[in-house]
Amino acid sequence: MRRLRHADADMTQGVIWRQLLDFAIPMALGLLFQQLYNTVDTIVVGQFVGKEALAAVGSVGSVVNMLVGLCAGLSTGASVIISQCYGAHDTARLHDAVHTTIALTFIMCVVATFAGLAMVPLMLDIMATPDDVIELSREYLNIYFAGITGLLIYNMGSGILRAVGDSRRPLYFLCVSALTNIVLDLVFVVCFHWGVAGVAWATIISQFASAALVLIVLTRSQTSYGLHWRHIRIVKGVLGHIMSIGFPSGIQQAITSFSNVFVQSYINYFGSACMAGWSSYNKLDAYISVPLQAIALASTTFVGQNYGSGNLERTRKGVRQALGMSLVVTAGLGVLVMIFSRPSLRLFTSDAEVIDYGTRFIMIISPFYIMSCFNQIYAGALRGVGNANVPMIVMLGSFVVFRQIYLFVNRALFDNSFIGVSLAYPMGWVLCSLLLFICYHRSVICHPERAKKPAPSEAAE
Repeated sequence: MRRLRHADADMTQGVIWRQLLDFAIPMALGLLFQQLYNTVDTIVVGQFVGKEALAAVGSVGSVVNMLVGLCAGLSTGASVIISQCYGAHDTARLHDAVHTTIALTFIMCVVATFAGLAMVPLMLDIMATPDDVIELSREYLNIYFAGITGLLIYNMGSGILRAVGDSRRPLYFLCVSALTNIVLDLVFVVCFHWGVAGVAWATIISQFASAALVLIVLTRSQTSYGLHWRHIRIVKGVLGHIMSIGFPSGIQQAITSFSNVFVQSYINYFGSACMAGWSSYNKLDAYISVPLQAIALASTTFVGQNYGSGNLERTRKGVRQALGMSLVVTAGLGVLVMIFSRPSLRLFTSDAEVIDYGTRFIMIISPFYIMSCFNQIYAGALRGVGNANVPMIVMLGSFVVFRQIYLFVNRALFDNSFIGVSLAYPMGWVLCSLLLFICYHRSVICHPERAKKPAPSEAAE
């Protein structure tokens, strides 16, 4: 009867590959929905407002991701702690972890709102935003950050549900959010002619809808991870563990997003057609990466629960199976996008030169997609056992420091060659995968003799 009443999943027993798939498929569908309504945002402003509005909305992704990525990292930390508590059947600490997470979320909402609004002028200046776009970009960002609370609450609430193996209800909530966003995009932009402001308002309203749904589910839950509003408080010991895992992950995501602003300058060197080809390629890349992201998130929850239960042999089997699944799916999608590169790119543009650039990017980069499987799965596994510092250091070194040095050398020695620039991301993936392969095989997962009692069973301070 428990399986009928609750959507959580105990991953410490049962068929591993089936559990990973059961968790990953709803996650993948949710990420796919997210990409679809982001695509609709782009189509609506591009078709019904103009190229300046399209540039304004499309150019601020790195600014948004800097702050959202930092908060998402803290959500990852909370999810790991909650999954470990759940796997260890430590109901008292699970209760504390959930309520500390919600309290932390409310604090983050206040900080993120004011920090986001404050940094808008500086970020637009650093990006050298053109005069015909800057006011639209400022308008979009101001509305987005003013309503960022909805996104943060949804991310944290859905993270709690995923930590206990429930990836289906977050999918349903995201579907509601996506459909709401699409409808409001059309109403606000096409009917009311609100332009960029309409897209921004549609986004934050839809995010508040998903936030409300996740809070209602947690509040009504009669499980050990149910939310009791009078119990919301910061438990110091739990907060420390959340921050120790989540902060490194958040810093890594924020700095990586910031560095992407500079990577874009090397693409811009080749002109507007190349920039458009790169943008079109990135839209396809976002869809290709969806299954890998979902499997990596599934592996983090799986590792967290089984590490919490002390079953390291099962943990290792889960990582191997997650890696195998991700390699098969990612390789298949990589081959398909290479075969259908030109028809796929025509979905976004009919410009022949843009399609040529986009096709070149696909042909050069796609063969390296499988390298991302190693770094994403191994990083997820290390975070699952509470070791977030190693993935942070390795990924910052590979995706930020190495990538910038690589691009500088390519410009200095090879006059910013197109192939060299195109290989900047793949070379970062290769280095990161090699380093995380070593780190994973030296970790407690592969060396049970180094295992100690997981953090969830420690007494709260």
